[in-house]
Amino acid sequence: MTMLMMVVMMMMMKMMVVMMIMMMIMMMMMMMMMMMMMMMMMMMISSSFW
Repeated sequence: MTMLMMVVMMMMMKMMVVMMIMMMIMMMMMMMMMMMMMMMMMMMISSSFW
């Protein structure tokens, strides 16, 4: 019983770590997309000005 509990806890910890890493990657991707959008907007504004 205790061994089973330990295995389950380990599995859960691993899953949590994987989820955290996935969330971090998603956040990074979102930030990159936002930066790209901002750059595009700035380019558009500058091109319209000139």
